[in-house]
Amino acid sequence: MGLTVLDAGVIIAILNAADVHHARARGSWRQSGTEGISSSLPVSAYAEVLVAPYRHGVGATVAVDEFLDSVPVSVEPATREIAHRAAELRARHGNRLRLPDSLVVATAIVLEADGVVTTDARWPDFGVLVEVIGGSPG
Repeated sequence: MGLTVLDAGVIIAILNAADVHHARARGSWRQSGTEGISSSLPVSAYAEVLVAPYRHGVGATVAVDEFLDSVPVSVEPATREIAHRAAELRARHGNRLRLPDSLVVATAIVLEADGVVTTDARWPDFGVLVEVIGGSPG
């Protein structure tokens, strides 16, 4: 069984039918589920996913957690090793890679994941398999 690390944009797209990436994110999600691939969401991306629901009220955040529990997706805590790797990536790639994105990639590297799924086509090459859903800048 493989492991995929998810960027926040993927979960946001799955949960929001109006999101431009919704259909492709759901399709990719279904495919990975049928292939027996488990998914992990870095805690930093999890926090990002919760921002809009908090604007709508606590009930919306409960719905997000219920969705993640039903799928299931594990929420991966940030560790010193992940933080060091993220800082290294951010230092190397500068403005081409924001810190939240470097935390996602660092999580994938530290967990030795098979890849990362994102909606952000602007990421530089990390030597990690990155599947971009949608193909337009996220």
